[in-house]
Amino acid sequence: MRISVFVPEYGAIEGITPPFRSFHTANEFLTAFGKKPIFDVEYVGLSEHVRANNGEYTIKTDRLLYDVTCTDLLIIPPTFGNTTKGIQANTEAIPYFKKLHEAGSSIASLCIGAFLLAETGLLNGKKCSTHWAYINEFKTRYPDVEVEDGAVITEHDNIYSSGGANSLWNLVLYFIEKFADREIAVLVSKYFALDIGRDSQSQFAIFRGQRNHGDADIQKVQDYIEKHYEDKITIETLANLIHLGRRTFERRFKEATNNTPIEYIQRVRIEAAKLSFEASRKNVTEIMFDVGYTDTKAFRGIFKKITGLTPIEYRNRFAKVTNEVE
Repeated sequence: MRISVFVPEYGAIEGITPPFRSFHTANEFLTAFGKKPIFDVEYVGLSEHVRANNGEYTIKTDRLLYDVTCTDLLIIPPTFGNTTKGIQANTEAIPYFKKLHEAGSSIASLCIGAFLLAETGLLNGKKCSTHWAYINEFKTRYPDVEVEDGAVITEHDNIYSSGGANSLWNLVLYFIEKFADREIAVLVSKYFALDIGRDSQSQFAIFRGQRNHGDADIQKVQDYIEKHYEDKITIETLANLIHLGRRTFERRFKEATNNTPIEYIQRVRIEAAKLSFEASRKNVTEIMFDVGYTDTKAFRGIFKKITGLTPIEYRNRFAKVTNEVE
């Protein structure tokens, strides 16, 4: 199976080498079990030597992208730093990505490599994943693409994408399991000390209210929510702050923040709860009341929906202080 790892100009080395190394490691395990290696892995790029991490590294490619007329899987790693500059530096590659997919190649983006993939138009009307910190930017730039907020792996029409940072390893392991077998994937995950079972990056997300929308009235409402999240807040109260009817207010709020007012309140409260679980010894009930919830079942349900973990699981994984399990 031919796997072509595209090396973007000014790519992120942390996203370029993992797939290359992982598939080679899978081959080594296959050989150790007396089986034939199945992955033919190569680096491809716009030039023979490609700079990564703003020139900190240089990677020698095996083939130029122009010479790749077919491959089984093309992997697009993330660029480094500013996404607009990353797109501009790799504009020449975009039509080749599209041409390879049209010729039958599977195509996969890692982390914010989704921006380069979206430039092809192949994601229009489809779903994809990207790093949680870039979701709002991605939605603004590519309104015709549905971003799966929190998803680690998205698959649609022979197009794959992964969430942020280390989530790219999960997609690589997925491919190893898909094209080799589960045993090899597990061995690779152990070799690199990876969690093969994770299916959500929500637990790592940090909610920062969207502020770059330019609607001063909605920013006023956001300020109010973030200062009074522990109180009982009604939609009518928020709408009255800026002298709007409920329907008009809800529409403007969603357009500005990509969240309904209720979703926004929930996310602010859960972010406060996360910080409390990380830094205090308060139990779940105490924190629940602190952030404005009175129903334990509702609090646990919303917490898990947003973070992908129960409150106890989150505390056990991220607490900065020693806590006893409630």
